Amino acid sequence: MEHKHIYDAQGKQLCCTQTEKIYNQAGAQRLIQGAPAQDQAHSHSDDDGHDHSVAEGSTLKLFLPAIISFVLLIVAIAMDNWVPQGWFRGWIRIIWYVLAYIPVGFPVIKDALKSIGKGEIFSEFLLMSIATIGAFAIKEYPEGVAVMLFYAVGEVFQTLAVSRAKSNIKALLDQRPDEVTIVEANSSRVIKAEAAAIGDVIQLKPGEKLGLDGELISDTASFNTAALTGESKPDTKAKGEVVLAGMINMNTVSLVKVTTAYQDSKLSKILELVQNATSQKAPTELFIRKFAKIYTPIVVLLAIAICLLPYFFVGQYVFSDWLYRALVFLVISCPCALVISIPLGYFGGIGAASRNGILFKGSNFLDAMAAIQNVVMDKTGTMTEGVFKVQEVRLEPDFDQATILKLVNKIESHSSHPVATAIREYAGEVDESVNLTEVEEIPGHGLKGSVDGKVFLVGNFKLLSKFNISYTIDPNTIVYTTIAIALDSRFVGYITIADSIKEDSAQTIQLLHKLGVKATMLSGDKSTVVAYVAKELGIDKAYGDLLPEDKVNKVKEIKAMGESVAFVGDGVNDAPVVALSDVGIAMGGLGSDATIETADVVIQDDKPSKIPIAINIGKQTKKVVYQNIGLAFVVKGVVLILGAGGLATMWEAVFADVGVSLIAILNAIRIQKMKF
Repeated sequence: MEHKHIYDAQGKQLCCTQTEKIYNQAGAQRLIQGAPAQDQAHSHSDDDGHDHSVAEGSTLKLFLPAIISFVLLIVAIAMDNWVPQGWFRGWIRIIWYVLAYIPVGFPVIKDALKSIGKGEIFSEFLLMSIATIGAFAIKEYPEGVAVMLFYAVGEVFQTLAVSRAKSNIKALLDQRPDEVTIVEANSSRVIKAEAAAIGDVIQLKPGEKLGLDGELISDTASFNTAALTGESKPDTKAKGEVVLAGMINMNTVSLVKVTTAYQDSKLSKILELVQNATSQKAPTELFIRKFAKIYTPIVVLLAIAICLLPYFFVGQYVFSDWLYRALVFLVISCPCALVISIPLGYFGGIGAASRNGILFKGSNFLDAMAAIQNVVMDKTGTMTEGVFKVQEVRLEPDFDQATILKLVNKIESHSSHPVATAIREYAGEVDESVNLTEVEEIPGHGLKGSVDGKVFLVGNFKLLSKFNISYTIDPNTIVYTTIAIALDSRFVGYITIADSIKEDSAQTIQLLHKLGVKATMLSGDKSTVVAYVAKELGIDKAYGDLLPEDKVNKVKEIKAMGESVAFVGDGVNDAPVVALSDVGIAMGGLGSDATIETADVVIQDDKPSKIPIAINIGKQTKKVVYQNIGLAFVVKGVVLILGAGGLATMWEAVFADVGVSLIAILNAIRIQKMKF
């Protein structure tokens, strides 16, 4: 039976120090865990690119070599110590222990020779092979078999741990169906999802998953979006609304018009992001990788020194005693606990986050989130709904409200800001006959146009001041967002618009404070509105009436105080602030391709309460990683010293290697089970 390790798509076996490669693709297309491709008992990557987990019922086959070895070893130990007999000695005894060794030892020796042939001399396989063959050479047969047996068990647990860690990502990969039903001229046909063209109409039955992004043609439909957002509550869509690949139709047969090519769907972009998530290594991972390359050859040289150097300094030098110490030293020194459990810990963190609808672009951002001291956030669309409604229209007496509203509606139609939508909902459809020309946007201020040769301004009161237009009111006395209007250098009046606070915004700030993280709000909205929202939510500091460059300066001021900063916004308009912050967080990643491209962390729905969850996942991941590092270094360090001094046997060495590895792996798996 083959010893089970980690293999690539061609069946090429990877050593422990190479295993981190499996995390670089986040369980996707090319690297897999289990046995080579021809071994059907274990996972492999098909030519179609789908990843398959360890097959059901294959766990026993994974453990079978170890079980055979264990049974033979127990029988041999019983014959040596407990069962009175006269035949279990000499060559029979040796052959029995060799037979116990072969199921778990032969594959490792073969892997060691392969690694040497490829120039990778100092692998874990070589360490284990030398240690166990050396144990046989000095007639410590039970210990030689036991070391390799426990090592084999540890490798199986590593395979199962990686499979479990990949389950969250695999759940995402499974959300995209291979086929869709296309409706044409009152008939339907099933085609490959990637063959569907923009404009095709997909028929979606209850329980079916949508394969491409599109627009709902049916009057209404409810969708399960849990795989995309981590939100279990159904999302009801109306005719004309956007629906995304991966959503599951819940009630009635629905029709969806395809608006995006298969490879350009939001889900495709998310999957690509997740698959490449761990290509950006955390500093801890980079350190361990470099450490293992230097550490392993050093311990081999030290083991040789432990074996040979005492000859020149010890009066009664016994080669077999010092060789035993060197072999113990080699077993202890295997760096598996570090090179497996640390990437597994970060991978588990990324998986736990994706299960909660949070996408990290790299394990380095898990570390960065864990260190965040101040979350700086935008107001509109982040802590508020971003859905404005007109509250009041107040104009000077000599202006006709209907005429002004038509002008405002027409100029706002050139903007994508939520304010424009609120104006249109209040004033009705845009009157295209309105003579408005030369419209331009003045960043951070508003819009400027021309009406019959007269300058028409719609924006904040800073816009009016910029054009030296006086007004008779004090903007600071108005709580709501205010749209100031001017025509031909005269103040016309203003429109107030209100935006509601998200239901979980207050909870978000409370959770941030529990984590010891400050909250700061930066907004281009008027100061009175920002101050009102900040007071309602309990935000530490809030600043309004800010231009994009003002936001940058504020973040610079915070960072100058030595605080690490995460900025939460739309990831597009606030690109300079996102670039300046330690971590850029985009809200509502499913609604914008650009947010997925620009942010370091993407929250797939619009819930700000995911921000403290992301920070907590980062903190817990880093905590587990450092626990594993501390455990491995302390235990291995103590037992290495004892082994070199002849005070530790192979059994202590097995615990220091395999035992610590298993404890570290189980500790790393805890992240996936945590509830955030």
